[in-house]
Amino acid sequence: MKTWIVAMAMMMGLTMSAQQHNRRHDGEHGPRKEHRDPFTPEQRAELRAKKLTLQLDLTDKQQTELQKVFTTQAKERQTAMEQHKANREAGKKLSPDERFAMQNRKLENQISAKRELKKILTEDQFAKFEKMKHKRHEKITKRAKKMKKHHRR
Repeated sequence: MKTWIVAMAMMMGLTMSAQQHNRRHDGEHGPRKEHRDPFTPEQRAELRAKKLTLQLDLTDKQQTELQKVFTTQAKERQTAMEQHKANREAGKKLSPDERFAMQNRKLENQISAKRELKKILTEDQFAKFEKMKHKRHEKITKRAKKMKKHHRR
């Protein structure tokens, strides 16, 4: 009888841990990105500019200029993502030269965006922006390490 109870307790434990694992994939933090309603590039740019306006106390002129920069960035990013998705669905792997070109293009876009932001923002605003960007990057890195550690178990 004791062995029967122990076996049932073990089965219940396995069942409970399997259910928790499935729940995590649907999102402790909400649904997966694929299931969310995506915003248009213009909407994403507007939201991003408004958030920065609140954080950096931007003028109306700065906000509209940033919104233009963010709109072009979002459109380029969406085009690149669609191209990457099409390649992945077709089973096409990028050659080393294509990967180099893609990374090079990405870095060039980042450099030009940084130059644009420097033109639009004051020195203090830009310094605060860089500090916020660094904190956000640390937070993402920390979360990624935590998830990687969690999935090793």
